[in-house]
Amino acid sequence: MKRNDLQQLSQLRVKEARVLLDTRCFVGAYYLLGYAVECALKACIAKQIKRYDFPDRKLINDNYTYDLEKLLNISGLKDELRRETQTNPNLAVHWTIVKDWSEESRYSIGISETTARDFSSAVTARRDGVLSWLKKRW
Repeated sequence: MKRNDLQQLSQLRVKEARVLLDTRCFVGAYYLLGYAVECALKACIAKQIKRYDFPDRKLINDNYTYDLEKLLNISGLKDELRRETQTNPNLAVHWTIVKDWSEESRYSIGISETTARDFSSAVTARRDGVLSWLKKRW
């Protein structure tokens, strides 16, 4: 999968999640928003791989995870996010909300409207949402 594909998937999942939020399908919206962040992080990782380079096997194998904190670490952006959150408390709160997302949420039936909408704001806030921050680095 190409970096551009991951970027497009991230944006598509946000669009789909908005439709689900508007139709009060909160579980699906929550899952897709987390998936959007996952794709964005993987796009950041893909940016590290230079054309014609043979990627490190460990990097590739480690990339097969849904754990957002692990993906942040693999992306090389962990320290940058830590520094940024020290001066941007809104981004810090948003990352705290987003980081605990899991692909296991696809099996959940108990995501409340408040949880889904808070998660959506944490992901998509224009100034200091997690996705806005990642897009500047993908």
